[in-house]
Amino acid sequence: MDAIDLSDVGVALPAIQDDLGMSPASLQWVMSAYALGYGGFLLLGGRAADLFGRRRTFLAAVGVFAVVSVAGAIAPSGGLLIVARLVKGVAAGFLAPAALSLITTNWPEGPERGRALGWYATAGACGFVGGLVLGGVLTEVSWRLVFALPVPIAVAALIAGSRLLPPDPPPTGRGRVDVAGALTVTGGLLLCVYAIAQAPEHGWTSVRTIALFVATAILLALFVRIEARADTPLVPLSFLTRRQSVGANLTIFAMWGAYTSFAFLATLYLQNVLGWTPLETAGAFVPLGLVNGAVAPFAGRLAARFGAHRMIAAGMLLLAASYAMFFRIGPDSSFVSVVLPVMVLNGLGTAATFPALNMSAVTGVPDRDQGLAGALLNTSMQIGGAVVLAVVTAVADAGQRANGTDPLAGYVPAIGVIVGGVLAGLAATTLIRDARAHTTLPATAASRGRLDEGQHHDDTHASR
Repeated sequence: MDAIDLSDVGVALPAIQDDLGMSPASLQWVMSAYALGYGGFLLLGGRAADLFGRRRTFLAAVGVFAVVSVAGAIAPSGGLLIVARLVKGVAAGFLAPAALSLITTNWPEGPERGRALGWYATAGACGFVGGLVLGGVLTEVSWRLVFALPVPIAVAALIAGSRLLPPDPPPTGRGRVDVAGALTVTGGLLLCVYAIAQAPEHGWTSVRTIALFVATAILLALFVRIEARADTPLVPLSFLTRRQSVGANLTIFAMWGAYTSFAFLATLYLQNVLGWTPLETAGAFVPLGLVNGAVAPFAGRLAARFGAHRMIAAGMLLLAASYAMFFRIGPDSSFVSVVLPVMVLNGLGTAATFPALNMSAVTGVPDRDQGLAGALLNTSMQIGGAVVLAVVTAVADAGQRANGTDPLAGYVPAIGVIVGGVLAGLAATTLIRDARAHTTLPATAASRGRLDEGQHHDDTHASR
């Protein structure tokens, strides 16, 4: 559902602009508002899942997601549509870490968790591709149907979740909320995402942008100071210095930033240079999703067997090769000989990397902190996507302005930035250690850990 919502709206933007009379500056906030709410509330959402119950947080977030999807579908103005997207992003900020931690706390480390995370990645890939295709089809009828698309999925998730997910354990003393930490980190992340989103319009060196980044730094510095002194911190500082976590988060920062930027450039290339329609452009990404969906279920098991570090490194190499092949684009390039190989390699690289990164981020993390670990990973994804896309967009614009109106003059150096970002992410994989070399609980110890948290094996097996 979240993956669908990330991919289907972009196709509908021109129709939204025509219908609601939105300016280009306000139109970009249809996308940016979602990222603002999502990225700003991920850490708070992850900790809320740990403290107040993962099932409870998941179901509540799905319910809000459905309601604001309806609100977006019937929005009479651009302003109300942007507000609906912002609230939907906040709901996603609670939904994503709750969903991931439900998986990682109900399947033990090893092949079982790898298999579960593989299917998790497959669902995301299918949702992303389905969102692209359905977004193109539904926009032909009405862009409002695009915003209503998640509603039946959310209703199905609510019904299935209420029946199949095990009950949350009783609340404990850990339910105390670090209010000061929550306010400073959420405010800091919100300002960070907002600063990046508005920088292309107002300028990276404008007083406004610099002030926003300074305010971001102040809030995040206050957050670190508060967490160092808090009895029950929102984010234990050990998470921020843990080698395994740092490696996984840096890698996914680079990986997702590169992918988001590639999807942006590829869309512009296919439509502005090759003259494809939005629906044809969406179809170009289908091979990527099909390969990803076919390989990801096995990738998680392979990562558990041969080591997540090896799978991540192999995946990042495939992604680097994929983006490097995109250098071959021209004004009349063939889809079969140029674009299709890029999409297939990208699907293989993403399938190899994503499940293994999810495994690495939560390896050795106690059940009580699984939501936080997933939230940190998702936060790195969102911030990485925003930062790298902003840099790539700036490079592409500068290249095009320097060479007249030829868009390819801007795309080629921008592709170089994407390749460099992936190689930087590949270097970060050296911080990751395989699960077998990390702290791994045997089945009996894992069982005792769950009992300590109030989660019984009967509930665990009932959830499968």
